Amino acid sequence: MDITQLNAHFGLPGVLVFHATPSGLIYASITTPHATATVYLQGAHLTAWQPKGEQPAIFVSRKSEFAPGKPIRGGVPIAFPWFAVRHDGKTGPSHGFARIQDWTLAFAALAGDDLHLTFTLGPTEISRNLGYDNFRLAFQLTIGRTLTMQLTVANDGAAPLIFEEALHTYYAVADIHEVSVDGLDGVTYLDKNDNLQSKVQHGAITITQPTDRVYLNTASTCVLHDTGNKRRITVAKSGSNTTVIWNPWESGAAKLPDLDPTEWHEFIAIETVNAAANAITLAPGATHVMQAHVSVEGDTA
Repeated sequence: MDITQLNAHFGLPGVLVFHATPSGLIYASITTPHATATVYLQGAHLTAWQPKGEQPAIFVSRKSEFAPGKPIRGGVPIAFPWFAVRHDGKTGPSHGFARIQDWTLAFAALAGDDLHLTFTLGPTEISRNLGYDNFRLAFQLTIGRTLTMQLTVANDGAAPLIFEEALHTYYAVADIHEVSVDGLDGVTYLDKNDNLQSKVQHGAITITQPTDRVYLNTASTCVLHDTGNKRRITVAKSGSNTTVIWNPWESGAAKLPDLDPTEWHEFIAIETVNAAANAITLAPGATHVMQAHVSVEGDTA
């Protein structure tokens, strides 16, 4: 659908309106009684969510290209069917193809004070060329005072579907130096900045250097203490057994052309994931659901 059709079929006056960037990317501008948000059809990519009375909870880079076929830097990229590099050793775009494909908006409705959206993605020329022809994805968003993101994967093929997945969420913070994350004490992680060495987390996570950690076999809720903004962001999840914590620090940011060199201290990624040893093997005809539920509250601790 084009913008006119989207607004005719799904538009809700004062709540849901569709626009396009100069480059042609279509996005939804959302205003509910308790939050504002922005979602792009490319990647079903949430780029903003701001509960009423709060600072923005989601970070997006000022240098992101917002161009067709280019990943958006920030927000909530959906990684599928692999996380980071392709897990089977073959070539393919970083974090898979889902984040650079146009998804279809299938449902939009205001229920109470929350806006419910469902985006879908099936096989495309790009996915088929990469060997993925028997899958269906649905991404459901519930946008209000809290944010719920749910990714459903269905296997339409006759063979098991092996995949990794991630909601690669960038959370906005006042200053990365004043951030801590609770919930992963005692969890084993792979340190991607130390040759994938296996380590154990002790206490809360603080960021003092380039950080890229894959925490395995954990379904724990994480609590982000954003001290500079005097708030905590709670990320509860289900259907996910991996959590990734990432910040490139100054040295890593300099290598990312779509990230301003000063922006690395403005976010931390707390990712809801199934990857590595927690990759999913989905039987023919089966579905798998992964969900993250995000809430923001004042934090004076």
